[in-house]
Amino acid sequence: MEKYSAFRDPGTGIQPFLTPVAPHSPSANVLLALSPLLYLLGAIRTLLLLVLALLHALLVVPLRSIPGPATGWLGWVLNAVICRTALFVLGFLWIPVEVVSRRRVRGAAQESWSPRAGDIIVSNWASFIELLWLAFRFDPIFLIPVSTPVETAPASAGPNTPGRSTGTGSAALANSPSRYPQRYGKIIGFRTASLWQIIRHTGLPPVLDKDNDGRVVESVERIRSKATRPVVVFPECTTSNGRGLLKFADVFGRKTTLPVQGYRVFVMAVRYEAPTDLQPTLTHTIPTTANPIGSIFPIARSFMPSSVSIRLLAPSDSPSSGSFVVSDVVSATASDHLSDACAALISTTGKLKRTGQGWEDKVAFLDFYHRKVPAAGK
Repeated sequence: MEKYSAFRDPGTGIQPFLTPVAPHSPSANVLLALSPLLYLLGAIRTLLLLVLALLHALLVVPLRSIPGPATGWLGWVLNAVICRTALFVLGFLWIPVEVVSRRRVRGAAQESWSPRAGDIIVSNWASFIELLWLAFRFDPIFLIPVSTPVETAPASAGPNTPGRSTGTGSAALANSPSRYPQRYGKIIGFRTASLWQIIRHTGLPPVLDKDNDGRVVESVERIRSKATRPVVVFPECTTSNGRGLLKFADVFGRKTTLPVQGYRVFVMAVRYEAPTDLQPTLTHTIPTTANPIGSIFPIARSFMPSSVSIRLLAPSDSPSSGSFVVSDVVSATASDHLSDACAALISTTGKLKRTGQGWEDKVAFLDFYHRKVPAAGK
């Protein structure tokens, strides 16, 4: 869509915010004929998911407020059962998980991936699907970023992207300051969120500090140090459409040194296949009023099994490993070494290109998108 070309990353050519659309094929006519049955299937599955959400609210959430090992264990079991059932209802009969190593060390695939309380899991973010999977496997604490308002200023040069930028021809035109203004914002901290709160937040940009309703905002380190479960951090701070990595924000701070000491960092990458007529996109980048029901229903009415690929970086390659070599992955100009290291590791682990588009660009994109959509409907 040319009207969104200003949000195409000039270094990679990727538009990371648009919802992927399946190419038209003859099977689309078959689906059109079956649409009444598919809508019925979608309604039944969505109703089952709402029941599971209600059970989670009535059973798991109250148990979280009761201290003690027995209630903690019961809450973990119920949370795992409900989340895995939700994934099954959505069509995820089996979710392949692979432990990979950058150095291809023998035995890396057998390394234990077992985050404990106070450890950090870092991942890219494209959907609510990985949230359910993380909740099922690790029962973690999720974080919602809080930011200052985004300011826009004309760019003196093209966006800072890791991709090609020759400075001549089409590349120079793509990097034109008038078309690609620089946007600035700052993540001032995070607030903890329940599973359903983070699912509700999927696709949205960080919460503005003035809209935070007085909730406690803390650094990742502060939250991690007192956590009773693993902590999940999404340094992109919003979702992409899964075609590439958004620019990672400085979420860990300049004082974090590598290799990390005192806790462990686990790095994972999530990949989704391109949509087809038989299977809609599983990514969720544009939030709706009843978020994320608008994204759940198309998945629920698909009769094809859903698929997601989850790749876990071997702990021996992690930024908290004693053998981690900083210069191998961290840019010399990076202000947040841990965030930059995780971006490089997720890129190689998930085979995802890094873009120069960040959460600040997502704010501008959503503003532009919501102004264009009502106008198109008139």
